[in-house]
Amino acid sequence: MRTVKTLLAGDHFVRNDLLAAALTTIPDVAFEFREVTLPWPLTPYGRVAEVDEASDAEDQLIEALAGVELAVTQMGPFTERVLDAAHDLRFLVVCRGGPVNVNVAAAAERGIAVASTPGRNAVAAAEHAVALMMGALRNLPRLQRTLEQGEWRSDLYAYDECGLELDGSTVGLVGYGAIGQRVARVMLAFGSRVLVADPYVEQAPEGIELVELGELLRQSDVVSLHARLTDQTRGMIGAKQIAAMPRGAVLVNTARGGLLDYDATVDALESGQLGAAAFDVFPSEPVPAGSRLLTAPNIVMTPHLAGATRQTAHRAGSIAAEAVAAFLTGKDPAGLVSA
Repeated sequence: MRTVKTLLAGDHFVRNDLLAAALTTIPDVAFEFREVTLPWPLTPYGRVAEVDEASDAEDQLIEALAGVELAVTQMGPFTERVLDAAHDLRFLVVCRGGPVNVNVAAAAERGIAVASTPGRNAVAAAEHAVALMMGALRNLPRLQRTLEQGEWRSDLYAYDECGLELDGSTVGLVGYGAIGQRVARVMLAFGSRVLVADPYVEQAPEGIELVELGELLRQSDVVSLHARLTDQTRGMIGAKQIAAMPRGAVLVNTARGGLLDYDATVDALESGQLGAAAFDVFPSEPVPAGSRLLTAPNIVMTPHLAGATRQTAHRAGSIAAEAVAAFLTGKDPAGLVSA
């Protein structure tokens, strides 16, 4: 049985004990663990040197990586400086959909393979998107506020104040990856007509209509964003696109803040072009004091927590273990990232 020196750089969500439990299920391997506990989410992540969304812990990683062959992390800042000190590192697993906290090019130059764990939060994110969608359609935050203020607003039963149903509504999904696919299945179960716009999808399954983005916007009562943030998708929904939607439509974003023009969205909420909106992601996080979003009408917001379930943390460990097992047996891990 071989022994592999492994760094677990977990945090207070994807914990080191979960990672260790998952890795120790791999047969015929004995792991010698070295552990670093990063402060996220108790301390927010940020940009560290040239990488994004990482804990500020370069010095801790440099000290811990001596003699380490494998490393598993979620928020570790694997910058060029850190990788320069990782003389024995051969494989790095990042427990998130994309390794934004890793200088992938620098890793490749040093012969270090990098894998991510795509799909680890797909269930959680899809369920959260549906929850936000329903909360926006029925304006649940306003209803709760009235009760907290001691008001019993039976007048909100008036036709012009009522919410809308998903049954019979047209729901447009921008992006049809793991999360979008799960949302689509739920929408079909609710009785919605489901449209999908995704340039990488050639054929949609039965019950799903594949259309161009413009057509999706024109026809959808609810538009939910599930695309990755790239140079091509940044700012893809702005004032022009919102104006193309039916008046009173609902807009949901649980993907990335950079996909959407939030000022244009608030303008549309204030004018009534949008009937409601729901967001888990924002152009600047945390949302700054004084942001128009905090006073916009008919809006549901959560602080980037769509993926925050215990099952997501366990799933991240399991997918990471599968990647490590594949690497140690000479196979390409499913989430292998190219520079």
